Amino acid sequence: MNVNQVLESTLSPDAQTRQNAEQQLSQAAEVDFSGYLTTLAQELANEQAQPHIRTAAGIALKNAFSAREYARLREVQERWIQQVNPNVKKSVKELALKTLASKDARAGQSAAQFIASIAAIEIPRNEWPELMTALVANVGEGADHLKQASLATIGYICETEDGDLRDSLTQHSNAILTAVVQGARREEPNMDVRNAAITALGDSLEFVRTNFDNEGERNYIMQVICEATQSGDNRIEAGAYGCLNRIMGLYYDKMRFYMEKALFGLTVMGMKNEEEDVAKLAVEFWCTVCEEEIAIEDDNALAQSEGSSEMRPYFNFARVAAREVVPVLLDLLTRQDEDAGDDDYNISRAAYQCLCLYAQAVGGELIPLVLAFVEQNLRHADWHRRDAAVSAFGAVMEGPDEKMLDPLIKQALPVLIGMMDDNVVQVKDSAAYALGRICENVSDSIDPQVHLPPLIAALFAGLSSNPKMAASCCWALMNLADRFAGEPGCQENPISAHFQDSVTHLLAVTERAEADNQLRMAAYEVLNAFVTNSANDTLHIVAKLSDVILQRLENTLPMQQQIVSVEDRITLEEVQTSLISVLLAIIQRLEAEIKPQADRIMHVLLRVLNTVGPKSSVPDTVFAAVGGLANALEEDFVKYMESFVHYLYNALGNQEEPGLCAMAIGLSTSLSNQFKPAILQCFGDIAQAIGPHFETYLSVVGQVLQQAANVTMGPDGAYDMLDYIISLREGIMDAWGGIIIALKQGKTRLLAPYVESIFHLLRIVAQDQNRSEALLRSAMGVIGDLADAFPQGEYAEYYRSEWITLLIKETRSNRDFQARTTDTARWAREQVKRQTSNAQMA
Repeated sequence: MNVNQVLESTLSPDAQTRQNAEQQLSQAAEVDFSGYLTTLAQELANEQAQPHIRTAAGIALKNAFSAREYARLREVQERWIQQVNPNVKKSVKELALKTLASKDARAGQSAAQFIASIAAIEIPRNEWPELMTALVANVGEGADHLKQASLATIGYICETEDGDLRDSLTQHSNAILTAVVQGARREEPNMDVRNAAITALGDSLEFVRTNFDNEGERNYIMQVICEATQSGDNRIEAGAYGCLNRIMGLYYDKMRFYMEKALFGLTVMGMKNEEEDVAKLAVEFWCTVCEEEIAIEDDNALAQSEGSSEMRPYFNFARVAAREVVPVLLDLLTRQDEDAGDDDYNISRAAYQCLCLYAQAVGGELIPLVLAFVEQNLRHADWHRRDAAVSAFGAVMEGPDEKMLDPLIKQALPVLIGMMDDNVVQVKDSAAYALGRICENVSDSIDPQVHLPPLIAALFAGLSSNPKMAASCCWALMNLADRFAGEPGCQENPISAHFQDSVTHLLAVTERAEADNQLRMAAYEVLNAFVTNSANDTLHIVAKLSDVILQRLENTLPMQQQIVSVEDRITLEEVQTSLISVLLAIIQRLEAEIKPQADRIMHVLLRVLNTVGPKSSVPDTVFAAVGGLANALEEDFVKYMESFVHYLYNALGNQEEPGLCAMAIGLSTSLSNQFKPAILQCFGDIAQAIGPHFETYLSVVGQVLQQAANVTMGPDGAYDMLDYIISLREGIMDAWGGIIIALKQGKTRLLAPYVESIFHLLRIVAQDQNRSEALLRSAMGVIGDLADAFPQGEYAEYYRSEWITLLIKETRSNRDFQARTTDTARWAREQVKRQTSNAQMA
């Protein structure tokens, strides 16, 4: 293999050439990993090589130790540990450290990333002890480019998410701090070096807690950072404010002295900086202050309610600084960028976010400051100021006492509704969002007779007038539907009089030829909210709506054959998902009254499952809808099982032979998220609906649930897997809950083979702190239902386990949980008591 030629090809603009080169590199690594690393490290260190070749070598080295999945990452790291002999390791590491001194900055940066990859393996194993010493020496004595590359190396090492490495880095805090503080000092003449040091310092702050506990060291660190905010270099100043932001989040309890002496003034000055990146990070400092103080107040209130005397220090930083900080935030609201996209985070949006947090942190004390600004600018000729005034009013709708806000809202509502006709779309959009904030947080101030008709009319007019307003108008309408729903099952509610017109308008918006898919999906979401919150006097409209939605869903089926691009597929899937979501809302609202449409619904849903392509997200929504239909029809759903059940099996991985589903699961080596929580929940819905008839499907479904329960995330796994694992466990619990209830009717003996695995999963949930309220509520249901299914205490030994008692207690006593969750926990506790006491009697 001509290594230069292959490396050159990895940078080719031609995709096929790149792919072929990457395959050659992969093959070389598989055949001789030690030789592969040596060759690339030599090329990276070769000062005679062309810069782009050295960069390609560095990328290939880094990629040799990279993987998106945790298990795969551990595999590639294990290759270094097992397959590379000590002499080769030593040589490769020396070449990488040598490359840090290269005058080619890109080669130095590539070497820094590669060194960080090796450090992630060796530092937790107490290997490569000379690394940190060498990096500190480089920063102290090296040339500027060596200092910069060495500091970048420390930064890459410290920004790791690897749990073992993070634990090990605390042992190296002195060396890390020596290097980064030395490079960050104002005495450092090279701004690139100083910037690299500030960046590395920000990444390392979590690992230097011991040093921060020492007042002398802490003072020096804070001095260096504060001086960096005045460096005159925008990069360094932004990095310094970023450091202060992290320090406030990590070490709030030690910040009183520094806030009084320097940080109040420095951060207010930073917010006024003309460079937006600097100003945003100074604003974010006050966001962090507010978030910390909101959290501390909540923690202290909870501790007090539990009779604890352990209170967290609370210094009222936000309240003390309000008169200096809030006027600056209000002024920054006027610095909008009319060309900004929805996802662009500019200084105006940063200031708005901070103002919202400020209102939550200090409450009504903010109102006079904000009200003066609003009154001064609400009718200003400059649209920037009108927009800022509207935004400011909306920002303070959460935090202050509702009684204080009530008269202000009643006075402002006609003005805000009127501003939905402003001649500038940004102002109209902000007005819609402010109205949504009012609906969300202080809906009691909206008079259904006086305000609701013009409010609904204005929001629908805004929805039709400009796509840029769609998201804000839809969000406001959903809040409106939620807040004026009345009691569940009520005969009428304030929305009833507007329901037919609202449905007609939303159906028209979703059918408009010029509507983009984002608007269409948002409008369907609003329709979903209106259906969910409809009163009984509008159910006839909901029933008619089912015909329209089913017809539209049927119309999408031929479109599967007309797809010519990825964009077409995404658009079609989004439309189908939206329509099925509305259909699910209709099913859940009509309950048993959906029965006349059931045949057509199942026919259409099965056709959708038959036509969707592989890896589509649409089946998730289909299964949820089928589960909803099963709940509504109860035993009448049995007739659909024969045609539907094989889709469930197929969805779990075996597309060719449903009867081999269980075997396929048992043999599968890559389960991951082929287990869709929605599918598993559907099992529970169907079981509960068809009762004892579920016996036919128990053996396969039971194996599915047992296997799904084994899908776990490693201790240092990717964070994007966390939500999936929680949802998966919730789906498994919901499925078992439905199955247990179904088989209570004379079939409980069938559950016996699965009891141990159910308790095994319950114990995993009890031990894992990553769990949602919904998961705990489902777990409480399973604990109680299983105890109720075996009333003679057959499984009392499981229920006597201390972890069961603690899990129920934690759920029952959590003040943040909804009443239905704590009620379920109390009921579970009663069932557990009955189970254990009946066992003693027996």
